[in-house]
Amino acid sequence: MDIIGYLVDALTPLNLVLALAGVVLGTIIGALPGLSATMAVAVLVPFTFTMDPAAGLIALGAIYTGAIYGGAFAAILVNTPGTPSAIATTFDGFPMAKRGDGGLAISLATISSVVGGMVGALSLLVLAPPLAKVALAFGPTEYFWLAMFGLTLIAALSVGNTVKGLIGACLGLVLSMIGVAVVGGDVRYTMGMQRFLAGIDLTSAIIGLYCVPVILDLVANADPHLKPSETGGLRFREGTRIALKRKFNVIRSSVIGTVIGVLPGAGGSIAGLVSYSEARRTSENPESFGKGNPDGVIATESANNATVGGGFIPTLVLGIPGTPPDAIILGALLVQGIKIGPTLFTTDGNIVYTFIWGLLIATLLMLPVGLLIGRYAYSTIVKVPKAVLAPTVALLTIIGSFAIHSNVADAQLMVGLGILSWILNRYGFQPSPIVLGLVLGSIAEQGFVQTYLIGNASGRMTEMFFMRPISIGIICAALLTLGFPFWADWKAKRRRQLGQIAEPIADDGTEITPEHKQRDLPEVMFAILFIALGITIYLGASGMSALGSVFPKTIAAVLIAFSALLIVMNLRRPAGGSFKLANLNTGAIRRISLGVVLLAWVFLMPVIGFLVTSMIAFVAIMIVADYDRPPAKTWAIWILSGLLICTGFWWLMANVLLLRMPAGLLI
Repeated sequence: MDIIGYLVDALTPLNLVLALAGVVLGTIIGALPGLSATMAVAVLVPFTFTMDPAAGLIALGAIYTGAIYGGAFAAILVNTPGTPSAIATTFDGFPMAKRGDGGLAISLATISSVVGGMVGALSLLVLAPPLAKVALAFGPTEYFWLAMFGLTLIAALSVGNTVKGLIGACLGLVLSMIGVAVVGGDVRYTMGMQRFLAGIDLTSAIIGLYCVPVILDLVANADPHLKPSETGGLRFREGTRIALKRKFNVIRSSVIGTVIGVLPGAGGSIAGLVSYSEARRTSENPESFGKGNPDGVIATESANNATVGGGFIPTLVLGIPGTPPDAIILGALLVQGIKIGPTLFTTDGNIVYTFIWGLLIATLLMLPVGLLIGRYAYSTIVKVPKAVLAPTVALLTIIGSFAIHSNVADAQLMVGLGILSWILNRYGFQPSPIVLGLVLGSIAEQGFVQTYLIGNASGRMTEMFFMRPISIGIICAALLTLGFPFWADWKAKRRRQLGQIAEPIADDGTEITPEHKQRDLPEVMFAILFIALGITIYLGASGMSALGSVFPKTIAAVLIAFSALLIVMNLRRPAGGSFKLANLNTGAIRRISLGVVLLAWVFLMPVIGFLVTSMIAFVAIMIVADYDRPPAKTWAIWILSGLLICTGFWWLMANVLLLRMPAGLLI
């Protein structure tokens, strides 16, 4: 049968229903922090074993692509990426929502996701065998430098200070080293706690580093979380016009996402950041990125959805899964008795091509589904009172971090990292570099150690790290990325200076004075702490094996170097005002109160029980977040709503997902 003929098989009523249901379910799951695409695919895999192989694959693929897209909702509306691939969507999506353009941001994310997903799926349909060869050209050295390239991207995009971004990336790499080493098997930096043997859970860390600071800031003032859209609705027509004007950005980002998706382990987070960086580099107004530029949302969402189709290329052709969901779907194929490899497209072409067409159909269905869900999601969140929104988001963070492994320790870690993230972010150390360092840590370490091992054994260390053709290209791209912020700052200052020169100059001989930053004492104090941390890591690696210690020692040295550079940069600045502790105003008191409630919630949960603890904490956060002082009737409605929300999620987790919920003394 011709390839086009398999489209008829994909258009059967059952396959269409499965594609639609998968997209809806995936979008909802992706929008909830903690309930990742991997979890959704893993939970539903057993249900596909009784289905026709093509139908089961269509259902899983639809859930996967819907979940990647759904991460944009949380990124835009609550500044928390629902999935790691939506990290860069928060940079401009949430600022757009804050100023009342949230509907436009969702429309742009939907359009871009559909186009990106189509490009990735069409590439899978037409170019699978040739693109799979790209993955074979990458060895451990290339993966190491690719991970470093991703870290330099996020560090360079850090608003305000590239050095702080690089320090944050090092901190993320430090977190990734906790637990058992990926090469060598050494147990590292667990502080004697069994809970850290498996390392820092990525999803819990992302929820904590992004979401908890948002909740802390949410209760600090009476301002609304989002501004209502002046035009109302999603502004789909306006979004379409903007996307058409920026069609080159859409296509370029989709191609970038497809190519990066072909590389096993790279995933949507790197693709989104590379596309975001490229969009900013080619923009006429690069300084507007991070402040609500639509190009940022377009670039990220086009790229991360294109990685879905791109990731299936090495999965189907080589049997090398690109992401965890790909690995689960690969397992489903093997259970069905399908032989993976280059001959798959000939021996089981009916299954593969029907699945690819089904993936294309599911991607197209994202447009109506996403617009429908987005319309009500945005209007609902805008109208929800802050006293109800804050505890609901907090409940989602607790449930999301707990549900990953049914482990309260993950929720406790999430809250602890979240409070630490808020403190660091207050002094300019943003969470994005830390998160990406954690995401890419295992890839970077495995590539680094394997390259070190080969280079050391063959006596070609320099050649292995710096002389391979693809590696040279990636290194050059990383250096250009690091240099871009400095060039952009110089260009902006030069533009301002030329603008001042063009103005009439007073007769008093006024000259253009250069801008000077004052010495930042908190920066110096944090840098000293980071140097102490680096020394501790280096000394702690001394008792490990050679394979287990080489990466920690290297990262420790880099962390110390960047921290020392930050101190030198501050010492060269003129002394500023004296360091003052923050005043305990109403906002600070509310933040502290919320932090105490969250800590009490996660530590009392195994003692008292999930449901009762959640109900008490929900009401406590309502009191902390309330600025309106409504009448008793409104309070009664709020409390009843909170109790129903807690009970509903508890029932869903315990009876649908079959998670072991903490019972404690009560429920």
